[in-house]
Amino acid sequence: MQRIIRIGTRDSQLALWQATEVKRLLALNGFASELVPIKSDGDLDLQTPLYEMGVEGIFTRSLDIALLNNQIDLAVHSMKDVPIVLPVGLTQAAVLERASEKDILVYKQDYDFLNDADSTAIIATSSIRRKAQWLNRFPNHTIENIRGNVNTRLIKLQEQNWDAAIFAAAGLERIGLRPKQSIDLDWMVPAPAQGAIMIISRMNDQLAIDATVTINHSITATCTKIERDFLRTLLGGCSTPISAYAAVKNNQLVFTGNMLSLDGKEKVSIDLIESIDSLKQDFGIKTAKQLLENGGNEIAQKIRNIEK
Repeated sequence: MQRIIRIGTRDSQLALWQATEVKRLLALNGFASELVPIKSDGDLDLQTPLYEMGVEGIFTRSLDIALLNNQIDLAVHSMKDVPIVLPVGLTQAAVLERASEKDILVYKQDYDFLNDADSTAIIATSSIRRKAQWLNRFPNHTIENIRGNVNTRLIKLQEQNWDAAIFAAAGLERIGLRPKQSIDLDWMVPAPAQGAIMIISRMNDQLAIDATVTINHSITATCTKIERDFLRTLLGGCSTPISAYAAVKNNQLVFTGNMLSLDGKEKVSIDLIESIDSLKQDFGIKTAKQLLENGGNEIAQKIRNIEK
């Protein structure tokens, strides 16, 4: 009798939705599974800004430990939360087809302040990537820190004197919570792998690997690998404002990426189109090196100096 695959997940509504989707897809391919909710450090501390918490792996560490201790067989994450280097013994087993990669603005009254160069709106986000891009476009605005799962953040937006807050479209749309009072931020480049779901397993668990390969989406896996290679080459964690998005259109890989200073005043960007037929494995790495040569090195050095 085939063993039941244990799927570890954070216990937020969004995380449970994602794990349930993995369970559903596995069942379609004949693999039985069950959910095992586990608390993460990021869920327990809702006050400290992410960039002050050691950051990398904050939402994945607890599940990594459970995997390595054989308490679960698979861990399901929003891929943008997963560190670019996995713990020894763990591997990326699959990536699900990507949902929307976009960031959205959820506003309270209206969004007239977006069209007023002199406005002094208060915008909530805990992401330094979003903060830097926002201040680059709206230098007169104030950014306030907001933490918690998407449900908590939506409530906080209504309780505080903020004008709006920034969310990932996929997170709200997956659980049916996207408010009518929201707009897509088409100009904002997303976090690497935003909108994608990653499944992690132990390297030596052949059943888990065989099961998840049946639900892997190859195009999403290719695009997110490029984005994460770009991020890793720029030595970027959550404390560096780095954005990247790759998509396949008409047999071409369309890529855009950028790096900003923490205050948003400095920005370097790169946009490339490459034929899928000639796409190399190191595309994301070479693209990052090109960005560094064209101004990225200076920004990265300034951020390192600030962090010392």
